[in-house]
Amino acid sequence: MKRRDFLAICGISPVLAPFGVRAQQAPPVHRIGVLMGYPEGDVQAQANVAALRKGLEHAGWIEGRNILMDLRWAGANPDSARTFARQLIELKPDVIVSCTNQVTAILQQETRKVPVVFAFVGDPIGSGFAASLARPGGNMTGFANFENSVGAKWLETLTEIAPKIRRAGFIFDPDAAPNVGFMHAAEAAAPALKLGFTALAVRDASDIERVITDFSTVQQGGLIVAPHAVTLGNRGLIADLAAKHRLPAIYGDRYFADSGGLASFGNNAPDQFRGAAAYVDLILKGAGPSELPVQLPTRFELVINLKTAKNLALNVPEAMLAKADEVIE
Repeated sequence: MKRRDFLAICGISPVLAPFGVRAQQAPPVHRIGVLMGYPEGDVQAQANVAALRKGLEHAGWIEGRNILMDLRWAGANPDSARTFARQLIELKPDVIVSCTNQVTAILQQETRKVPVVFAFVGDPIGSGFAASLARPGGNMTGFANFENSVGAKWLETLTEIAPKIRRAGFIFDPDAAPNVGFMHAAEAAAPALKLGFTALAVRDASDIERVITDFSTVQQGGLIVAPHAVTLGNRGLIADLAAKHRLPAIYGDRYFADSGGLASFGNNAPDQFRGAAAYVDLILKGAGPSELPVQLPTRFELVINLKTAKNLALNVPEAMLAKADEVIE
């Protein structure tokens, strides 16, 4: 029996048949790459990915139904990040979500075509990821974690929590433009607070152990730790060394306070990944990254670890406890 005759028996017009077949076809499946600048076992980084997934689900993007997600964990290793970036690009994703400046910079070197939505990066303009906040201008946009001025805020908050400190040591990665900007802002604020200031550059765990041990000989010293893949990946080590040498410390990310650090002042990272999901949604629906402005954080959290304060024999002023968004006891 000819196809035309069969369709006639079934009551289907041969002219309309192709349209009926097309109408039954499944919607296209989009591919999303995710490159994280943290190790896979990092509990807080897993929470960020969970927030991204939840945000995508809220927008109607379900893994296995209309999206595929390719997830890679680079840690703080730039060689791994480059290998994974190339793998993801070869998969021809519709968009890539990146996290940390190091990972985002490597992606930028590897592609100027695939849309990239970054989260939790510092100084996206100074880092070359965007021409301006309002008009990023390239294939990248996303969510910044801080402006440089937060370095001064960290220093001020540290003196409020630990009023007896007389010198601040600032731990940062000297190869990361945002970290350098944070450090200079803190350094500029130190004289008005009558504090000495020491810049403590680190690139790996051995540097961290060395600079904290050396700084511990300072009388009435305190630490500021800038967020970076190197410091976040070694947050347990930093918190342990600060406790060992009885150094009050403030951190730019609550992950540190959760890991035993004294206090943190920063934005909510899962919020940024929920925002990244909203931008991925817009890009999958046809928007270009150059059309989507880079977003600065609007909500900051002060977290104080009272258990750590007690171990340091530090009496945190009641005014600071009242000001805290969360007190870990």
